[in-house]
Amino acid sequence: MPPYSNFEEETSTSACLFCAIANRKAPAHIVYEDHDFLAFLDINPIRPGHVQLIPCTHHAYFDDLSSDLAARMMQLGQRLARAMKAVHKVERVGFVFTGSDIAHVHAHLVPLIGHADITSTAYIEQKDLRFVNAPQASWDELIGQAELLKSTLAV
Repeated sequence: MPPYSNFEEETSTSACLFCAIANRKAPAHIVYEDHDFLAFLDINPIRPGHVQLIPCTHHAYFDDLSSDLAARMMQLGQRLARAMKAVHKVERVGFVFTGSDIAHVHAHLVPLIGHADITSTAYIEQKDLRFVNAPQASWDELIGQAELLKSTLAV
């Protein structure tokens, strides 16, 4: 197995695993590439066909992307999702920006077979574990959170 773990906690471009993949200094099973983006299979897939989509240039977080690059990433995500639906014979493909693990913008595209594929039961050893909905927030909590976000967006 390739030595991926050396990169995972690093945030600098020189030590970024996804920059290394984009620059062909680390191995990956690439399914799509162009000048700006690279899509490759996840080495720990939630489902077979789980893809990581990254910009080729280093951006630590999704909100660091230019609006144009973010829009093109979403469009490419749609294109990949359509192909994945055809290949994997699924009705839906999850498209998630988690912002965790590697500090390089990346979206997970996962062919959805089970209702908990994104949350994901694939990570849980205890297979008889059941998920329940998160506790419902109170109306007042929701109003407070909505007001905070609206006032921040208005600035």
